[in-house]
Amino acid sequence: KNRVDKVYKSKSPALKFIFNNLKKKSKKFNSPQKSGVCIKVSTMTPKKPNSALRKFARVRLSNKTEVHAYIPGIDHSLQEHSNVLVRGGRVKDLPGVRYHIVRGALDATGVANRKQGRSKYGTKRSVVKK
Repeated sequence: KNRVDKVYKSKSPALKFIFNNLKKKSKKFNSPQKSGVCIKVSTMTPKKPNSALRKFARVRLSNKTEVHAYIPGIDHSLQEHSNVLVRGGRVKDLPGVRYHIVRGALDATGVANRKQGRSKYGTKRSVVKK
């Protein structure tokens, strides 16, 4: 009897299919990001050794799936009905949060006054005048 390959389980399953609205059927199709609409924007407390109020949003993706997505960075302007771009990537101390919102894309503005690590937070380069 041959060895059986281990079945790979996706860490971000909501990005793995599309929904055909004409046929009302979903189809397997991988995407790096998906757009969606915020249903609810709220805060959550992290797991045991940590303490904070982490911001997250409940997002309905373009394939009709609803996911919890983390909002990275300091301060945000997201509210209900905001259009956002969602990528994979979990937040280790928030149970059930497997996705991140991309800052600087669609309605999610970049983090203000950020000088380092700007690309992760969608901040444009500030020009320093001499």
